[in-house]
Amino acid sequence: MLATIPGFVKWIYRKRIWEGPAKDKALYLTFDDGPIPEVTPWVLEQLKNYNAKATFFCIGDNVQKHPEIFRQIIAEGHSIGNHTHNHLNGWKTSAPEYLLNTLKAQHIIKKNLPERKSLENPLFRPPYGKMSRKQGKQLRQRGFKLVMWSIISMDYNAGLSAEKCTKNVLKHACPGSIIVFHDSLKAQKNLMQVLPQVLEVLRGKGYEFRAL
Repeated sequence: MLATIPGFVKWIYRKRIWEGPAKDKALYLTFDDGPIPEVTPWVLEQLKNYNAKATFFCIGDNVQKHPEIFRQIIAEGHSIGNHTHNHLNGWKTSAPEYLLNTLKAQHIIKKNLPERKSLENPLFRPPYGKMSRKQGKQLRQRGFKLVMWSIISMDYNAGLSAEKCTKNVLKHACPGSIIVFHDSLKAQKNLMQVLPQVLEVLRGKGYEFRAL
């Protein structure tokens, strides 16, 4: 997988969101696959240290298992999105099954929202970035905004060093970039080295970290 997305891919799938607003030198950190107790609270602490806001694309099953961490994400001012209930690969899943799995996750997300908190125009990111046109259309028809990314850190790749993952982000970051990390066990080793460096360097360059 490439660290950045070629322009022609963004054009083909132009109904999906690839960048955030670039005003005021803003960046948009995102975290996929949580929430889990081993990683997500640590991520929240790092973000708090830099007064950074982010967006967490949550797996429904993990929200169900760890509702207190899910509510902590919201309480600390971050945005949340849907990442299916069981981290499904859209290319290997029928459209009806994919939709039902996503709606199941959305039901659990809504059920665990704090009182008076609602989700208008809910965010969705497909696991692995793999989703058919039909699946995407069905989700848009139900009000979901489909969020992809500008840069992926590849923190989940055990074959890459933390240094390489850091370079993936710092080399390509520019105003409006949507950057992918993972609050998962698979990414934990790299993430714990990469995220503090990214926050420190990019904050030093005058960037502000915002939620989508």
